[in-house]
Amino acid sequence: MPTDKAMPDTGRGGKMRLDKWLWAARFFKTRSLASQAIEQGCAKLAGERVKPAREIGPGDRLDLHIGDADWTVTVRALSMQRGPAPVAQALYEEDPASHVRRQQQASERKLVASPAAAIKGRPTKRDRRLIHRFTDE
Repeated sequence: MPTDKAMPDTGRGGKMRLDKWLWAARFFKTRSLASQAIEQGCAKLAGERVKPAREIGPGDRLDLHIGDADWTVTVRALSMQRGPAPVAQALYEEDPASHVRRQQQASERKLVASPAAAIKGRPTKRDRRLIHRFTDE
């Protein structure tokens, strides 16, 4: 049974640091990664760049750019502690258009083969000779 700290706080009066909320909602593995992403402009509150210590509360709208994915979420609850994934997913509500956009991006990534997929381990003796011919001449 989760502790009271892990359960989302749905109270309207509560406020929390943005970096701590992103960590608790499992968007980032550590608070320092969340802070770095906010500093780089990957997280925007109501379309504006903010600092990691910015206070957020339920009802705030966040635009997140994490890796290749773009999220638009609304803060539903606050949690002072990082909990299991189902609890973390209860902390926010994703915009339906954002969800559709992320699904399309994921399907496009599956269709495009990565160039590194063909490389398997170290070069063979023949590959090494070709590399040396290419770089020496």
